[in-house]
Amino acid sequence: MDLYFLGTGAGMPSKQRNVTSIALSYVDERGGFWLFDCGEATQHRIMHSPLRLSKLEKLFVTHLHGDHIYGIPGLLASRSYHGGETPLAIYGPKGIKHWIEITLKLSQSRLNYPLEIVEIEEGIVLEDDHFSVETARLEHRVDSYGYRVKEKEKPGRLLIEKLRNLGIPSGPLYGKLKQGLDVDLEDGRKLAAGEFLGLSTPGRTVAILGDTRVCEASLKLAENADVLVHESTFASKLHDLAFKYHHSTAKDAAMTAKKAAVQTLIMTHISSRYQGEEEEELLNEAKSIFPNTFLARDFWSYAVPSKKAKQNK
Repeated sequence: MDLYFLGTGAGMPSKQRNVTSIALSYVDERGGFWLFDCGEATQHRIMHSPLRLSKLEKLFVTHLHGDHIYGIPGLLASRSYHGGETPLAIYGPKGIKHWIEITLKLSQSRLNYPLEIVEIEEGIVLEDDHFSVETARLEHRVDSYGYRVKEKEKPGRLLIEKLRNLGIPSGPLYGKLKQGLDVDLEDGRKLAAGEFLGLSTPGRTVAILGDTRVCEASLKLAENADVLVHESTFASKLHDLAFKYHHSTAKDAAMTAKKAAVQTLIMTHISSRYQGEEEEELLNEAKSIFPNTFLARDFWSYAVPSKKAKQNK
């Protein structure tokens, strides 16, 4: 599981930072990637990255400000030309469906794949065999959401030799045990699944927040996360400006990370006023509160560390 930052700027693009888009790559789990927000020229950034547009499976939109959505129409159209034929799902606040549909209609764009658009509310918006995605409304000038992506625990491998030594041939019983289900044999023996599975691996949690002031929803989504991606538009000396425009400072992001007991903080959505050495002001400010902090840059990636396997109960 890797985070790949395609755009890390705030408001408008600069020579150093494009507007917001973050990829969550899960090649080992599913063979593709998800996007969180899609600012203008995101498809161009993907062309200069290890990602393949045809492998995009889902797009999660935090809010409807232009620097987070203006890249969507072009990306959707280009996905067809890049060989994308598998279904694509888009999740976002109310209004995203109308905006995308009218844009595609007026531009006469034709997609070669099924497109599903889901307008979200707070709660679980997606759950499958590998992940669940929970969202909550943050505090911004428009409806803005954060996403909590939780990887499900990976069960340990089935101890086949142990089963064979007990005279149990392969078959449907193996599948049940692999799923963690206890089995009653016809001869009266009971097989506890935990005794026939190797060490399981706990899932990882990544919280990716949209634009926001400090709020309780941020803490809820970030609680005990392995990685928190938090906007850090300004340094704390511009706190009043950040508050006025419903944004966060580097200090705000660090305080949220500390209170939520996350493992790693990654700051993004950086104002274009911070260039070169001025960026260090943001990083140093955050690290003084939460040492394990990184300042994202365009085309920078972060591998979310795997967790240690644990014994099944």
